[in-house]
Amino acid sequence: MLNDLLNTIQYSLTRDEKNRELLPLLLERHQWHLGSCAAYRDIYNTVFEGSIRQPATLADLPFLPVSAFKNHELKSIPDSEVFKVLTSSGTTGDAVSRIFLNKETAQLQSLALSKIITHVLGKARLPMLIIDSKAVFANKQSYSARGAGILGLSVFGKDHTYVLDDNFEFDEQVLASFLERYDGQPFFIFGFTFMVWLYLFNAKTGKRYDLSKAILIHSGGWKKMTDMAVDNSVFRASLKDRFGLDQIYNFYGMIEQIGSVFLENSDGYLHCPNFADVIIRNPADFSVQPHGVPGLVQVISVLPQSYPGHSLLTEDIGVIMGEDDASNGWKGKYFKVTGRAKKAELRGCSDTFKSR
Repeated sequence: MLNDLLNTIQYSLTRDEKNRELLPLLLERHQWHLGSCAAYRDIYNTVFEGSIRQPATLADLPFLPVSAFKNHELKSIPDSEVFKVLTSSGTTGDAVSRIFLNKETAQLQSLALSKIITHVLGKARLPMLIIDSKAVFANKQSYSARGAGILGLSVFGKDHTYVLDDNFEFDEQVLASFLERYDGQPFFIFGFTFMVWLYLFNAKTGKRYDLSKAILIHSGGWKKMTDMAVDNSVFRASLKDRFGLDQIYNFYGMIEQIGSVFLENSDGYLHCPNFADVIIRNPADFSVQPHGVPGLVQVISVLPQSYPGHSLLTEDIGVIMGEDDASNGWKGKYFKVTGRAKKAELRGCSDTFKSR
């Protein structure tokens, strides 16, 4: 059933179809994690026991705050099956999330990601320019969010070329050589949003490079961009003006639910694939917000098997803009993320969560 869901044409399920397809799989995931992860079971019993009725819709599913992965070891597999441990990005002194993958979950995530990315790249592997440094992989056992993102998308490219050296300095000769090799051909650029802005758009070079044949996929780091007063529209317009780059796709995702990628649709909104969904909740009481009303973003995915990441309440504020009626014909919800919850809101959420 899960493979059928992944192998269908993405963005093809309506609201009723998605609820019918996803709910049984997510209930199965929930029961698996209850039986296999003591920390998940303890949190569920403490917070939700007695207050969660038998789920009739996706909105009825229990959820974990994404911060739980920073404070608990949440895994539903024995240590002997751990294939890879992913860690979230964090500022110095912050706790980081640790995500435990087995081979099955890693394969599911790779398959799901391929179904999304090939919508914009096509099935042929394109030459790939990476706005980062190989030094991001210094720790072979524990990859950062950036490293995991690069690895996950590298399978869709060839001739992987990093434009930053080991000291994270822009190497203009590397960029020039790459563009010379693939002059007039389509190619793929990937980088985290703030890296693209800092190291590509703001590169100190006297040349005007032509990137009009490129397809850019980028994500993450919007807090840093907001601090620099750069929003998505400014980002897109600036890259088009400087490089002629207009095939630009942002996506929303997180290491706690890697593989579930919410890609921009043709209207510039983030769109839910068949195997994932979002719910917007009121920070005060966790009730479901109607379309058009902002709140905390809850992300739902059938992919996580080795850890309980199937239903997570994030610290992001978002708003659902519509459902099943996108102008490009894609079915499902589409939404935008407007920022991070304020610390006061998060403290209030924490208190509410603990009191449930």
